[in-house]
Amino acid sequence: MGFDLGDRHIASPVFLAPLAGITDLPFRTLVSRFGAGLVVSEMIASGEFLTARPGTREKAELGAAIDNTSVQIAGREPGPMAEAARMVADMGAKVIDINMGCPAKKVTGGYSGSALMRDPDHALRLIEAVAGAVDLPVTLKTRLGWDDDARNAPDLARMAEGAGVRMVVIHGRTRCQFYKGRADWEAIRAVRDAVTIPVIANGDIVGGASALTALKLSGAAGVMVGRGSHGAPWRLAEISAKIYGTPAPVVPEGPDFVRLVADHHEAMLSFYGVDLGTRVARKHLGWYMDRVATPPALRRQVLTALAPEAVRTLLSDALDRPPVARSERLAA
Repeated sequence: MGFDLGDRHIASPVFLAPLAGITDLPFRTLVSRFGAGLVVSEMIASGEFLTARPGTREKAELGAAIDNTSVQIAGREPGPMAEAARMVADMGAKVIDINMGCPAKKVTGGYSGSALMRDPDHALRLIEAVAGAVDLPVTLKTRLGWDDDARNAPDLARMAEGAGVRMVVIHGRTRCQFYKGRADWEAIRAVRDAVTIPVIANGDIVGGASALTALKLSGAAGVMVGRGSHGAPWRLAEISAKIYGTPAPVVPEGPDFVRLVADHHEAMLSFYGVDLGTRVARKHLGWYMDRVATPPALRRQVLTALAPEAVRTLLSDALDRPPVARSERLAA
């Protein structure tokens, strides 16, 4: 059921979606430890990357060469996109992903991300520039279209395949939907039917049941998980075990869960520095506490503590609790 992506065989096509401010190196490392076919970095803006603006070059440098990591780039001009791809390749990247799906106004306002679906000819020039600049597998992540009147993902995917793209990921919403409503997995089938390269389904896939339904409706070759991984870095491995029969992960509970979270917290502080790391860590700590329904007062203490030692002291009381049973819909 797997497929080849360049010289890498993807035996278990369950991938981690790129999420700004979330899929940083510490989180990607943790997800990979449990098992993931591919993890995708946070999006790098090619223009900022080339001018070495703080916070962009570092994202590619840290983790680009890790075997199961794809580095995602975005932009609006072929030249900078091609040069950014070459630089990322020189850093040791194994896969380069082109972002044409981000719906954020600050991205689409600069004619990047999903705004490129409104100008397929220009989008193709960007794809050709990146694919022609490197010998690495180039992939594309996009949406169904700009809005319901322009669902042109099948046409864009066909053009991308012709330009050398090796895999397409489709989020089952239009740009104008942002993240509202439900992902239309069945609509992804038209993209699958338009190309011969693997198509990956994305959007609202939060566990084994939703992954199986998405695969059935879309006919996709695999799934990409975003929000379903929040507070559950083992989620991709669970999905893979259910669908592809890979070894099931040992999901930590009690003291083991506390230790995992403490180690993740320490990794974020080391990666970002104490001040920024403390702020970035709060969302992850919040998701971990959601899993065990930490009492509100204790939750506030953890999330407002400024000293790393204070956070670590509180984690045992906050997290050494039975996990709360949740439906997949609630997990989203």
